[in-house]
Amino acid sequence: MSENGRKGNPEVQPKAERRRFSVEYKRRIVAEAEQCQHGELGSLLRREGITYAQIGKWRTAHAEGTLGKKRGPVANPNRAEMRRLKAENARLKRQLERAELIIEAQKKLARLLEEEQS
Repeated sequence: MSENGRKGNPEVQPKAERRRFSVEYKRRIVAEAEQCQHGELGSLLRREGITYAQIGKWRTAHAEGTLGKKRGPVANPNRAEMRRLKAENARLKRQLERAELIIEAQKKLARLLEEEQS
């Protein structure tokens, strides 16, 4: 018995796993669906165990030519180069700020020297 006084179930419950369909399977089903006469599509969907919404998405993707394409953002092959350039840009900006401060100080010093000479 478990802590709460109930018997535990010794059977392991199977974990539901999401079905994954290959691109070839999707193309075959879309082609079969296109060949279906009026009323035959339902039997195809029941036989394959898929929904009308799934085949609708597959049809749309097939028409757009994106049925076999991977989803998500495209990896940037120049990522390391971008990081290096950003770091260099930040370094150059800091260097420019220092140079501008030095120039400003030199201008003030030159004005002070001119005032003393006059």
